[in-house]
Amino acid sequence: MPKYEEIANTLRERIRSGIYPRNSFLPNQVDLVEEFGASRMTIKKAINILAMEGLVYSQRGSGTKILNHPFLQKDTSPVNEYEGLSLQMQRRNRSLKSHIIQFDVEFPSQLIQERLMIGAEQPVYNIHRLRILDGEPYILEHTFMPVHLVPGLKKEHLLASIYDYLHKELNIHFAGAYRAIAADKSTAFDQEYLNCSETDPVLEVQQVVYLKDGQPIECSSSRNRYDVRNYSVLDVRSMQ
Repeated sequence: MPKYEEIANTLRERIRSGIYPRNSFLPNQVDLVEEFGASRMTIKKAINILAMEGLVYSQRGSGTKILNHPFLQKDTSPVNEYEGLSLQMQRRNRSLKSHIIQFDVEFPSQLIQERLMIGAEQPVYNIHRLRILDGEPYILEHTFMPVHLVPGLKKEHLLASIYDYLHKELNIHFAGAYRAIAADKSTAFDQEYLNCSETDPVLEVQQVVYLKDGQPIECSSSRNRYDVRNYSVLDVRSMQ
């Protein structure tokens, strides 16, 4: 794990435990450099991770303030973070595993053709996974990817990180993503894999990920238990 992620994990835990109280400020970067034996750039990277998660806000000349919001005790991810759950949880030093429910190659439906901008005879991967965090059911993911854009995808990649395979082995990088988030009733599938009841609501996130040339490479939906996960947007224009 990179040094800046280790530092971010330590600072995050101090914030969550109250060692650094809400509405207070993090120690200045000079002190953090000395404490962790790291460069100033490494400290900045660690603080940037916390800022993306909505835990802190940095302003030149004013320091880094710990935000006072009600979401610290719930697993929250930035809504504009789309580089993969594995990377997010690795940064937080959490144990993430995957259970493969379905992994097939098939011709796309009309809806998938439209979302991935492909033809009816261009095969896609149909992937259904349960993501398990710290031994507990976490997210149900249903993903479609064009086979011609992601050649050689195997079960071993699904059990680890698909995005690691894309970035590190295929040298594929994303330009952006579109997300739509809505509440839904739990399905029998949710109840079986997420251990939720028939009356529990589920947060569904639909996503299309794009390459730099505008070609979609992924169309997916994730089903989240309402009491386990949420998403955040940090929009701060001024801090008093």
